[in-house]
Amino acid sequence: MKTKHLAALLMLILPVILASCSHRMAFDSNEDAVSDANRYRMPAEQADADAQNDLGLSDDKVEDPLQDHAEAADGNPTPAEQDDADAQKDLGLSDEQGEDTLQEYAEAADANPTAEEQDNADAQNNLGLSDDKGEETLQEYAEAADEYRTAAEEGDVEAQFNLGICYALGRGVPQNDEEAVTWWRKAAEQGLSDAQYNLACYYKSGYGVAQDVKEAAKWFREAAEQDHIMAQYNLGACYYQGKGVAQDYKEAVTWFRKAAERGLAEAQFILGTCYDFGEGVPYDVKEAVTWFRKAAEQDHIMAQYNLGVCYALGEGVPQDQEEAVKWYRKAAEQGVAKAQHNLGLCYQNGQGVPQDAVEAYAWFSIAAMSNESDTTGRDAIKREMSSLQLEQGEARTKELLNMIENRK
Repeated sequence: MKTKHLAALLMLILPVILASCSHRMAFDSNEDAVSDANRYRMPAEQADADAQNDLGLSDDKVEDPLQDHAEAADGNPTPAEQDDADAQKDLGLSDEQGEDTLQEYAEAADANPTAEEQDNADAQNNLGLSDDKGEETLQEYAEAADEYRTAAEEGDVEAQFNLGICYALGRGVPQNDEEAVTWWRKAAEQGLSDAQYNLACYYKSGYGVAQDVKEAAKWFREAAEQDHIMAQYNLGACYYQGKGVAQDYKEAVTWFRKAAERGLAEAQFILGTCYDFGEGVPYDVKEAVTWFRKAAEQDHIMAQYNLGVCYALGEGVPQDQEEAVKWYRKAAEQGVAKAQHNLGLCYQNGQGVPQDAVEAYAWFSIAAMSNESDTTGRDAIKREMSSLQLEQGEARTKELLNMIENRK
């Protein structure tokens, strides 16, 4: 019997990609909004706002445009630290595993006989799954872990994977990354792509095993060749950065494209940046816009910002300041400092929106709170505002900050 497994694919590597930007045009707060049109070159990844906001606005191309995966992971909690229902979702691509729903687990529990009645590894693993998705109590977690262990020790690949998840999250057993690795390795060696991916992530980040980027790349490849979408994305990152494999932009693009064509926003964005900078593919800004748009429509904030820049400059699309404002706003409201700054410029100069000093001041002020922007824009417009306008600007700044905070 083919059993289901927990869709808890470890996403520690999702925030890995990249922090550089290319200087397109020199900034002058008195010039048009497009003068600050520096597109983000690579994603900081969508795992959380902090990771995205760590992107710098350096005018210089950084030597290593892909952040080290381990460094990125340092800013994120370990699976054990995320010991809640959200953690399990964040650790996996549960949406891709459409069959894995609470309802189906409940139905499986009703339909299946007990493990004692069936007395085989499949039944024990199914019982473990049902317990794990039932009422969340310590006792039930422990019982689920016991069921997984019984089946796992008999060689059931799904149970081995699930027992690894229990150890990674500390569900029903003491949290233990080394044990998680042990059981994922057993499942990975039997060919389970989810286990291969998790094992790669742990090798990349050094959780439960000595950090080894070559071993990480090896297991990413094993999973990627089985069409594991996150493994494809991360294998592309390995090739782009030259971590664990020889640097090869063309090969990186090959794997990014596989994930992008299947709808992964991070891969769509990075593929767009490859076209935007002619890395691994011929320079093609229209193609870059195509992929930026796909990612932006999935709410990828860096893609939204880049798409706004493209509309502001008329690169790859007809110039359209209203569209630029639309996409700047989407990114700005989610905390992207450069989008906030550019939106301030649009309000200051009346590009794509009616001129509004109060709104401009508010967005400049918010952008200036980030390490990614200076106070030039805010200070310049401040000198032109009345006391009443400044008071209104401060009030609007607080209002926008509350809105941004509430969206996190």
